[in-house]
Amino acid sequence: MGIGEPDEVIRKRGEADVIESTAYGFSVKLGMPYPETVQRVTSALKAEGFGVLTEIDVRATLKQKLAADFRNYVILGACNPSLAHRALQANLDVGLLLPCNVVVYEEGTGSVVGAVDPVAMLDVIRDPALRPVAEDARERLLRAIRTIAVQHAA
Repeated sequence: MGIGEPDEVIRKRGEADVIESTAYGFSVKLGMPYPETVQRVTSALKAEGFGVLTEIDVRATLKQKLAADFRNYVILGACNPSLAHRALQANLDVGLLLPCNVVVYEEGTGSVVGAVDPVAMLDVIRDPALRPVAEDARERLLRAIRTIAVQHAA
């Protein structure tokens, strides 16, 4: 299957972990504990050239600001400096859509990892010069998610 096709399948011991696609992103459900998943996501992003510029602990923020209980949920602001530089050289307004958000949240005894689709985000600007950068970022984010799913399956 090519990148961008919905429902990419990763085989796991007779079962299937499916990378689900939406109009704005992709995600995978894992039977991996939340803390381990956050660590593996950060490592997989790093292997693809992304640094985590921001880490928003949604649970802690909602507890502190609203006294509301919420599941473990983190938003990681992932940035690949080389790709960001290329995108900003093509169109300065692209900074409004950076960095690429990646989420990890607890679901039952497992976790969900999701990432924004850079192609969908940058298509908002409608600048053809951004398309190759967005596609490169998309491939890297998908590889990072696949890496985590494959590690989980092993």
